[in-house]
Amino acid sequence: MPTEKPTHAPLLERLNEHLLNERYCSRVTREYPAAASRFLSFLRQKDLGIEASRPVHVQEFLEQELQSYLRRYGRRPSNSCAWQRMPSAAVHMLLRLGLGQWPPPQDQANAAESFRQRLCDEYAQWLSACRALAPATIKARSANALDLLQSLEDRGTESGLALLTTGDIDAYIKLKAPGLRRTTRAGMATHLRSFLRFLHDQRRIGTDLAGAVLGPPRYLFEDIPSVLRPDDAVKVLKACRKDQTSTGLRDYAILILLTSYGLRAGEVTGLRLDDIDWRNDRLRIRHSKTGGEVALPLLAPAGEAILRYIQRARPASKAREIFIRMRAPYQAMRRGASLYGLVNRRLQQAGVQPVGRHGPHIFRHGLAVNLLRAGVSMKSIGDILGHKSADSTAVYLKLATEDLRSVALDLPGEVSR
Repeated sequence: MPTEKPTHAPLLERLNEHLLNERYCSRVTREYPAAASRFLSFLRQKDLGIEASRPVHVQEFLEQELQSYLRRYGRRPSNSCAWQRMPSAAVHMLLRLGLGQWPPPQDQANAAESFRQRLCDEYAQWLSACRALAPATIKARSANALDLLQSLEDRGTESGLALLTTGDIDAYIKLKAPGLRRTTRAGMATHLRSFLRFLHDQRRIGTDLAGAVLGPPRYLFEDIPSVLRPDDAVKVLKACRKDQTSTGLRDYAILILLTSYGLRAGEVTGLRLDDIDWRNDRLRIRHSKTGGEVALPLLAPAGEAILRYIQRARPASKAREIFIRMRAPYQAMRRGASLYGLVNRRLQQAGVQPVGRHGPHIFRHGLAVNLLRAGVSMKSIGDILGHKSADSTAVYLKLATEDLRSVALDLPGEVSR
């Protein structure tokens, strides 16, 4: 009589099929199902179904795996955190396939938490409708608002907000400010003022407390952005051009876009295949901060680098984004932050050590300075970079120090002395 198939067999089969479809390497296709099967056995021992899984159960399973390793080899792994990545990733993938979402949404334990989340959602809608802020800015301000409400405890409830005072706000700033850089503290103050204006606008609080939030002073053009000199940019491109691997072809195409157009990191990762008009040599850019679009000429070096990457290196994928991860799962590089490690690695390989930050923005700053020195108008530079305000573009003026020296006035001898 045939034995009954385990109830979790269809889920494991689905995991196997997913791994094959996404073209994971042989080690992953071998070890992920094994770890997932052990996790399901762990849940059965606790008399839990997969739908009852919580992060704490995953952590308990990983601790059990570590103890099993210790019994088998008589020692702990040389790097426990690195060793746990494989079983942890396997379990997370299994749970995403089985539940549709992982980690699960946080349970709202009480009415206060439910109110706070609902109020932050309303705040996000207000920022979008009334302030027309970029999604990333809205997300950051909403997170700051939720953190404030949680820190206020009883004052962060529907009835408690009516009793909110400047003392409560001062206590929150005193709690959060230590250890933060001055510019970070200034940004926090800006976020707080915005949220307090919203609360007053929606009549959640009777007095507009925004004016009571004092941040550290910030001065126009006080920070000098990091910038990559033209010759250093050429060195980075030449060094990357020598790398003819699939990763090298992809990275070179990205670096060409950064140097030629001064794109933000998110604008590069957001480029799609249909954003390139090959017939008319046009490139469509969606500006990540302003939400606007601009059509720019497709420069020959950029077009050739992208075409070479697509034809010779881009993994087969259903994703419409141009730039794809080079390891399974072969998905789009969805976050602009994924370019920071890439840029830093290519800078090191070229032996280039720019002063200050080493992220993708140094190419953007470098392009702005080069355009200024070429006599391009501030308005045109702002259009290329996707700035809404001339003030945003004016920041780059302070980088063109050599140009400022060239227009310095000669002083009479008696004054110069």
